[in-house]
Amino acid sequence: MAKFSIGDHVSWNSEAGRVSGRIIRVHRADFEFKGYRHRASEGDPQYEIRSDRTDHIAAHKEGALTRLG
Repeated sequence: MAKFSIGDHVSWNSEAGRVSGRIIRVHRADFEFKGYRHRASEGDPQYEIRSDRTDHIAAHKEGALTRLG
């Protein structure tokens, strides 16, 4: 079962520091993202998150995310 859901507000570390955004998609199977193959499964999902500030989309595993508010 995924720890986070679409619409959850989360934060993560990036090269530019701490970033926050909203989850827009949950991947439970391997997927292509920005030209790379990302591994995901039912037990280890990955999340697409839209940054609050830049609208940039990032993909992260559960362990990299912290729920906000």
